[in-house]
Amino acid sequence: MFARRCCSGWRHAPDAPRLRRHQPGRHRSGLHHPGQSRRQELHPLAGRRAQEGAGHRVLLPSAYTGGCDIEAHAFATEAAKFAAAGATIIGVSADSIDRLNTFSADPSYCAGKFPVASDPQGKIAAQYDVKMSAAEPDAKDVQGQAIEHGFISRVTFVIGRDGKVAAVFSSEADHLHPQDHVSKSLAIVQQLQATKAP
Repeated sequence: MFARRCCSGWRHAPDAPRLRRHQPGRHRSGLHHPGQSRRQELHPLAGRRAQEGAGHRVLLPSAYTGGCDIEAHAFATEAAKFAAAGATIIGVSADSIDRLNTFSADPSYCAGKFPVASDPQGKIAAQYDVKMSAAEPDAKDVQGQAIEHGFISRVTFVIGRDGKVAAVFSSEADHLHPQDHVSKSLAIVQQLQATKAP
């Protein structure tokens, strides 16, 4: 999920982190960072499900901010449709595990429907050629809590059963509203599922 400024909605700030355009067809490795999904580790979940069908890597700037809240809730609402198309959703954010534990379980956001990996150093984002900006002084979330981490650009990757990137959506490059990441990626995974069907 990705790249605007904390509470200001989904628009991009002039100094927002830049996405080096990731070309579809490139191979992507699995995730090996701690994550939240009903307090389970992310990496065995991601590794197991990645072999079952298309996957998503959804990069989010920060939990409890306007754009990420919209996007997380939209993905959670459509989670059953992604599952029906054989796809797995995996979020990535620079938030701490403690912060993501609450965000992931909250029915107003992820609702326990998909895991979110904690990437405070931007190591996962870097594997996808997505940069993270430095933490912003005095940044606060919609609850008035200080945001002490950097911001990862809002990007969604659709990864096929073969481990290759099938599609990439960037709020910055493609001028997408956070909810558009959900509708566009769902259309792609449904198309992939239809293509696979006999």
